[in-house]
Amino acid sequence: MNAVKQILGVLWIILALAAAYFCVFEFGLPKLLSDKQDDLVFGIIILFILTPLIVLGLGTFGYFAVIGEYNKEKL
Repeated sequence: MNAVKQILGVLWIILALAAAYFCVFEFGLPKLLSDKQDDLVFGIIILFILTPLIVLGLGTFGYFAVIGEYNKEKL
C-alpha cells in the first residue's frame, strides 16, 4: 500500500505541473491580454490567486506522499 501512495504522489506532482501549465498559458495569460475589463479581472484572479493555491496544494501533497509522510509505520 505504501508503494501505491508513493506512485500516486508522483501522479499528484505531475498533475500540479499540468495545472500550472493550463492555469498560466491556457486560462490566465489569454484573459490577461484581452481587451475586455471582465477578462482582465478573471485573468488576474486566475494567475495570482488560484494558480498558486492549486499548484502548491497539489505539489505539497504529492511531495509528502513521495517521501512517505503518510505511511502507517511513521505514526
